[in-house]
Amino acid sequence: MTPAREEARRLLRLAQRDSDTFALLLPLPKATMAALGFHAQQAVEKALKAVCTRHSIEVRRTHDLAALGQTVLDHGTALPISVDELRSLNPFAVEFRYDDEMTSSMEREELDALLRAVLAWVCTQVDD
Repeated sequence: MTPAREEARRLLRLAQRDSDTFALLLPLPKATMAALGFHAQQAVEKALKAVCTRHSIEVRRTHDLAALGQTVLDHGTALPISVDELRSLNPFAVEFRYDDEMTSSMEREELDALLRAVLAWVCTQVDD
């Protein structure tokens, strides 16, 4: 196995860990959108970085999912969701964690569907 594939799989495992935490919190009524969104954002970030690593795409250190998604697109790989949908997760990386008055227009089910779509796609990219 190549070092790039090994690192991509490691990043995918880390993404899955965040996704598993998201899944544990999802049915809990007291789980806030900030907490759910944080774990979804982290999972998607690591997943996108896994794809970049697998395809030898160099990325800067960032939490900006739209920038990561655009980088993937710029290198000729189609995304399973739009860059705008990725951008909608960006506030969960920092702002929603530290501001108790911010609200998201995203629903729990929408967040779940987005996360599932990205992770399913990344699995096909990393293990191709």
